[in-house]
Amino acid sequence: MSVSAEPTSVDPRRNGNGPADTLRPHAEHAFADELAALATQDDRPRPARWRLSPWAVATYLLGGTLPDGTVITPKYVGPRRVVEVAVTTLATDRALLLLGVPGTAKTWVSEHLAAAVSGDSTLLVQGTAGTPEEAIRYGWNYARLLAHGPSRDALVPSPVMRAMAEGRTARVEELTRIPADVQDSLITILSEKTLPIPELGQEVQAVHGFNLIATANDRDRGVNELSSALRRRFNTVVLPLPETPEAEVDIVTRRVEQIGRSLDLPAVPDGVDEIRRVVTVFRELRDGVTADGRTRLKSPSGTLSTAEAISVVTGGLALAAHFGDGVLRAGDVAAGVLGAVVRDPAADRVVWQEYLETVVRERDGWSDFYRACREAGV
Repeated sequence: MSVSAEPTSVDPRRNGNGPADTLRPHAEHAFADELAALATQDDRPRPARWRLSPWAVATYLLGGTLPDGTVITPKYVGPRRVVEVAVTTLATDRALLLLGVPGTAKTWVSEHLAAAVSGDSTLLVQGTAGTPEEAIRYGWNYARLLAHGPSRDALVPSPVMRAMAEGRTARVEELTRIPADVQDSLITILSEKTLPIPELGQEVQAVHGFNLIATANDRDRGVNELSSALRRRFNTVVLPLPETPEAEVDIVTRRVEQIGRSLDLPAVPDGVDEIRRVVTVFRELRDGVTADGRTRLKSPSGTLSTAEAISVVTGGLALAAHFGDGVLRAGDVAAGVLGAVVRDPAADRVVWQEYLETVVRERDGWSDFYRACREAGV
């Protein structure tokens, strides 16, 4: 989540195995020390080819302290049962579908699950409207295909095919953005645990340890709705938005600290008050009511997710570091908040103006935030 001023060094806080000039190490590298500590002390039964037991995988995601005193940092702040159901699903023959509105950490949880279970989070298919079937099944090296005809040497395996052959966890991001006919190429893989290669008269059979994690956005329902046949192959786990402001502030603070360390930004504790204000603004506009329940509000068109709050605060820290005194203040986050709220220049601007004048302007201790937002442009 890493850049260092010393390209040849390794930041031990970020873990141990990846190069220090990697902007964002994969989870299995960024948290290699924690994964190794868990593996050393994990004496519970492990499914075939799993690096950790289900209990240890859940502990890796939720955080805790091991018997030897090793502290495992939380990767996901939310209901424990959600994580337990997700981990248990991967230990069965059903695939896992993480569903939720934008910004509920679906991709983050998917990556860390794959890292903890398989030690490899990189077997990834990114879903888009243009994702071809080859991205899920296999493709061909056309130079070899033309020179020698169809053969295993000419075949280019997809991340899913590799996961099947190696007993690892594959990931499919934004499943509902993939065209329906391409989605359905997963049905045989998930039901029969096999991938036919008709050109060669062969097949690849999944070995123990294989499973698949997909993510989907609640707001994409109806874009490429999953067929009932495909949906039955998944166990769906809904990732909720943070229940309380304190939980959301905690999530934003933790992630900004991780990102900030990689970018040499100031320490977050100096800006906790501003983080709390950003979270408050986002939650109130998202919920359509002020925190005290007294004032009904119009909601803008954007999601105002936790992920967007993280982005706003990170951008504010960068402004404070490079054009300020290193302390996060209202003026550093105001423009980011405005950009996150006003996505539709017409409708959203009216929503923001009304909120700014009726709520922010009247709130005790928020005069600096009000002035900064006015200066950023209404």
